[in-house]
Amino acid sequence: MNARFVEIADRVHVLREPLLHVNVTLVVGDGAALLVDTLSTAGQARELAEAARRVTPHPWTIVNTHHHFDHCFGNATLAADPARPVYAHELAAVALRDRPDELRRAAYEEMHAEQPALAAELARTELLAPTHAVRAETVLDIGGRRVVLRHPGHGHTDADLVVHVPDADVLVAGDLVEQSGPPAFEESYPIQWPDAVAELLRLATPATVVVPGHGAPVDTEFVRAQHAQLAQQAWLIRAGHTGSAPPERVAAESPFGVRPGLIAARRGYAELDGTP
Repeated sequence: MNARFVEIADRVHVLREPLLHVNVTLVVGDGAALLVDTLSTAGQARELAEAARRVTPHPWTIVNTHHHFDHCFGNATLAADPARPVYAHELAAVALRDRPDELRRAAYEEMHAEQPALAAELARTELLAPTHAVRAETVLDIGGRRVVLRHPGHGHTDADLVVHVPDADVLVAGDLVEQSGPPAFEESYPIQWPDAVAELLRLATPATVVVPGHGAPVDTEFVRAQHAQLAQQAWLIRAGHTGSAPPERVAAESPFGVRPGLIAARRGYAELDGTP
């Protein structure tokens, strides 16, 4: 992997995995640490552990921002030995506990065309379900540092968590915010997503550093601009649905491009029909 953690705020470090540009955040306190997300495979997770150990010797707690493979398939490597607490939204915890084969199959199908070696490893990766479920909000003490886990509502998935480190003015957004590419709508709630990002922004100050799920850390102006695009996308979907327009027509006007726009339109139509 050949990636390392870079400090972006006081004792808050980010590592960007080079293949899919996934971010992992490491928060270091007095005698304790927090890892936000665990990457895709046991091999990636072992390298992640080595990178974290170059920053701190402290034991870590783990948070999964959601249940997609690139954010949580490393759980078994990073949390199983010795056993460490793993936090996630309650629906993400249920998915990892009750549907591991489904998650592995979806990960394989997503990656096998472009990354066949990664896909093969994903198909045989052991999954470890979170041990602590978050419904709305949970506050952690990470070596004397207050860290808030908050579910801002449905957005990228129905199980997104935002990680707020108030004393460093850092927000870890998971895939609610994307920098290295357009948002991923495959399992999304496009009508509600703008509200989830608005909730995230209510936690921010003008100086907040926001860590997206993929890509470089951003400022709140970037997040506000993406929020405006998500709101435009939601409006287009509502208008198209009201007018019985085909999803393809909505996709043609998407601020994110035709392919993401088509996925968003289909998901949004299902959301409005009550069948997402």
